[in-house]
Amino acid sequence: MLHIINKSPFERSSLDSCLRIAQGGALLLIEDGVYAAGKGSAAEAKIKQAMGGMKVYALGPDVAARGLADRVIDGVTLVDYAGFVDLVAENTNVQSWL
Repeated sequence: MLHIINKSPFERSSLDSCLRIAQGGALLLIEDGVYAAGKGSAAEAKIKQAMGGMKVYALGPDVAARGLADRVIDGVTLVDYAGFVDLVAENTNVQSWL
């Protein structure tokens, strides 16, 4: 299953809800959700823990637009829009967390 987070972890509880319920699969951070992928952020420990059981991706153009390109947590894979489409196509189920 692909889990998509588009809200900042500092404004909404979408990331926390997802990580509490999701078991395996992949996590894709898009839009303001990419703030969770920043080194030194309050969400860093949660993302690192999640990487123990799921693959974590962040949308590269959203990371760049928010000035985080040089601060992405090691192990988070950046994908472009084509990679986003590939992730959706590769996963039978997709859940967007609001």
